[in-house]
Amino acid sequence: MTDQQPGFKIIEQAFEEVLGPRPDIRLYLEHDECAWAHEACVFIPSTGVLFVTSNRIVDPANEDDQKIVITRVNTSGDVSAARRDEIPQTAIAMANGGVNYKGGILFCDQGNHEAPAGLYHMDAHPPHTITPVLLDFNGRPFNSLNDVVVHPGDGSIWFTDPMYGAEQGFRPPAQLPNQVYRYDPANGGSVRAVADGFDRPNGLCFSPDLETMYVTDTGFIHGDGTTSFQRPASIYAFDVITRAGQPFLANRRLFAMADNGVPDGIKTDEAGNVYSGCGDGIHVWSAGGVLLGKILIPGGVANFCFCRRGEIMALNETRMWQIKLSDSCIGSLLKL
Repeated sequence: MTDQQPGFKIIEQAFEEVLGPRPDIRLYLEHDECAWAHEACVFIPSTGVLFVTSNRIVDPANEDDQKIVITRVNTSGDVSAARRDEIPQTAIAMANGGVNYKGGILFCDQGNHEAPAGLYHMDAHPPHTITPVLLDFNGRPFNSLNDVVVHPGDGSIWFTDPMYGAEQGFRPPAQLPNQVYRYDPANGGSVRAVADGFDRPNGLCFSPDLETMYVTDTGFIHGDGTTSFQRPASIYAFDVITRAGQPFLANRRLFAMADNGVPDGIKTDEAGNVYSGCGDGIHVWSAGGVLLGKILIPGGVANFCFCRRGEIMALNETRMWQIKLSDSCIGSLLKL
């Protein structure tokens, strides 16, 4: 951690509307044994339970022995009683991003040397039955799926597939470019590559009107730990258009570049503002790409989610933070 203190940095006056009259940040849960609070961050409204995935846990005696754990956190009680429970399972080798899907969670599995990368559905209730959804691109193995979102209109599944697994030593060499895909369970299970040209595509989300898709590119830091200021730490925006009855991502444009770290997980609110976890917290841009302000969290944020109205839970490796914003601030994913 750094000496930076949690807080809010107002850059444009419009950020005050996001914050509301009494913004607040509190440490919700801390556990130093491992970096358990890294990705996914999927909130189940009916139970108040949050599902998160850890960062890679590497056995210091054997670097080839790597794992990721899935944790369940009940956020409906008092913060003083908050605790984390690891979910024992072997079906998902290296879970990463996730999203609400069919009453449970749709996880990205990065795979390992024995198991393919793919999409898996996990029931939200014990015993947390896990079902494979998609395990290859028309017979070719995916690289290491990273993040996923579901279109609320047609139920199609959109996801990113960078080659982090091969760089980090738990996947074989990549056999596909770094791309964004669309899987359509309702149309015979067709899967298409819909966007390429990325260094390392990572988080993705739709605008509240579903007419724009945002994709983060975390190429600044590769999986082997190398960094380069000439590689992207950026968010790209695409128009979602229809041709011959099928959606396409068109008119790619640079939406924003993070000035600290890389933009990882990404969400929008109902006003169209764009939020992304970065090196010093969560950055918030207007729909026009203007940086409105920052939610400052020591050590940065990989992913986060909107929970109840005006509330964000942010993942900070060994810590989870609860952020209170304006009651009018509503996440566009769950519309709570």
